[in-house]
Amino acid sequence: MSIKILLADDHEIMREGLKSLLEKQSDITVIGQADDGRTTVKLARELSPDIVIMDISMPDMNGIEATRQIVSRDSRIKVIALSVHSDKRFVIEMLHAGASAYLLKDCAFNELANAVRAVIANHSYLSPEIADAMIKDYKDILLKKPLSAFSILTNREREVLQLLAEGKTTKDIAAILNVSVKTIETYRHQIMDKLHIHSLADLTKYAIKEGLTSL
Repeated sequence: MSIKILLADDHEIMREGLKSLLEKQSDITVIGQADDGRTTVKLARELSPDIVIMDISMPDMNGIEATRQIVSRDSRIKVIALSVHSDKRFVIEMLHAGASAYLLKDCAFNELANAVRAVIANHSYLSPEIADAMIKDYKDILLKKPLSAFSILTNREREVLQLLAEGKTTKDIAAILNVSVKTIETYRHQIMDKLHIHSLADLTKYAIKEGLTSL
């Protein structure tokens, strides 16, 4: 039976290139494409793919949050992270979110094909470069959790922070998340208090540094 794949990347040329390569495999079918995290979550629910190949830096909702929402709703769906980020923080948070594999975008296509077949067989997969870095740093990973946005803020606070950093108004965010304006204002104050950051400009810089948005 064909492996059904959903592609999530905010660059159309990347998606189309992957689609062309993947569909040359006799056992793989690309059933959908998305250019932001929120659309990816929606399509994963509607199309029920076997695998989502997920970029991390996407607008509206980043790949880490999208992965968390997809896997928490349907653990049968496997997520393969395909990213330019080799920093171990991104790898750790993507795996914590539920991804089954993490590859760098400069990998050979054969490596991605191998990862697809590994995760469909319920195995995990890391690029050799990522695996080497994780092994070298394993003591730090086990003994010290980095104080990142993913350890300080709640899932919803990170979602609000990304939308704030991308220029959405409090009213816009309330509509997107289907909550009251007052609730979003409360989240904003909580975020600022936790991060000790008290301007929107500095919040935006922080969100970019932490990989919550690519803007």
